[in-house]
Amino acid sequence: MSRSDEDGRPRPSYSTAGNAVMNTGTIDSIYIAPAATAPTLSVNEVLAIPGVGLEGDRYALRQGTFFKPEPDFELTLIEAEAIEALKRDYNVELAPGEARRNLVTRGIALNHLVGRDFQIGEVKVHGIRLCEPCDHLQRLTGRQVIKGLRHRGGLRAQILTQGAIRVGDLLSS
Repeated sequence: MSRSDEDGRPRPSYSTAGNAVMNTGTIDSIYIAPAATAPTLSVNEVLAIPGVGLEGDRYALRQGTFFKPEPDFELTLIEAEAIEALKRDYNVELAPGEARRNLVTRGIALNHLVGRDFQIGEVKVHGIRLCEPCDHLQRLTGRQVIKGLRHRGGLRAQILTQGAIRVGDLLSS
């Protein structure tokens, strides 16, 4: 069971089970974009569909800039802490939706989920590879984001089971 902060939102927790570390975090926000360069839209809930992506998102609609019919284009995540560090360490302000990742998480190290199955609310996913920042992101934002997000640009993941993902959902590995 997770603990709650003063505002009632679940607070990340860390526990050990044998030699494995169990990480939990939360979904801070959800973003989809209907087309490749369209601004992202903040939503409170989205349907995750295996082999497709997030309902209404550019990659599920096969319109993403880098679209390929491969599992690592189904879902992207980024840590809220990485966006905050970008401002703190590099003086580059980026709103969470401007990162162009589908899910903004808090309290969990996404890099540690590469090659692992994990749960987001009722949806099971598999971490495939890091989602490094690129020139395309830099052009769309008009900001120098590559250096500050290098190795912190998020995670590409495959959706394994269908279900809703909601803001506030627990993410656990």
